[in-house]
Amino acid sequence: MFSGFNQETIDFMWGIRLNNNKTWFEANKDAYKRHLQEPMKTLGKDVFERIVAEYADRGFIHKVSRIHRDARRVRDGQPYKDGLWFSIEKPADDWEFVPVFWFDLHPEEWGYGMGYYHAKPLTMAKLRARIDKNPAAFEKLIAPLEKQGEFVLEGEEYKRQKQAPTPKTAAWYNKKNLSLVHRQNNGDELFTADLASRLAAGYKALMPFYDYFATLDNDPDPNN
Repeated sequence: MFSGFNQETIDFMWGIRLNNNKTWFEANKDAYKRHLQEPMKTLGKDVFERIVAEYADRGFIHKVSRIHRDARRVRDGQPYKDGLWFSIEKPADDWEFVPVFWFDLHPEEWGYGMGYYHAKPLTMAKLRARIDKNPAAFEKLIAPLEKQGEFVLEGEEYKRQKQAPTPKTAAWYNKKNLSLVHRQNNGDELFTADLASRLAAGYKALMPFYDYFATLDNDPDPNN
């Protein structure tokens, strides 16, 4: 069971940010494994098991990122990330195009939520078409967000605003990509087992949104 990260976790992440090279990493590899990689794996597994216990029919898997950057994307001479993340998702060849639950940790902050890494334009067109077809149903879906303070809607918007069917749907209607996100500065909660409970509760609260977005690919192409 997850028991919390520790100050050494934070120290390592600041260290790799300020000394992003193989020599420093190899000298501190044991600290990476002990204080960042292993607790992140434990946290991901703990939260995943809680979600699967209630949503076994979703076919979820979970993944933990590597600290090594993809060699094809190392253009700044920095081969390592300064933090890690885990995700809970359905298996997909192109995971960045489907909705996922995620948690990430960096030297100064952590965050979690649900959404797309990079939604396809067709996916967002299907979202707009579904909102057009039944804006009342979408307003009912998003209504609980007005009564909570945990998650906010994020995502790049179209420069030329599209005409949404209702004022309440406008923020969603004009997104090129979207996520429901919570972020906060690193603090005491990061060092306790309570973090796993908070993430699991948050993901369960977001499950209706996940189910809504996960079925968009089954909708007909609105451009046809």
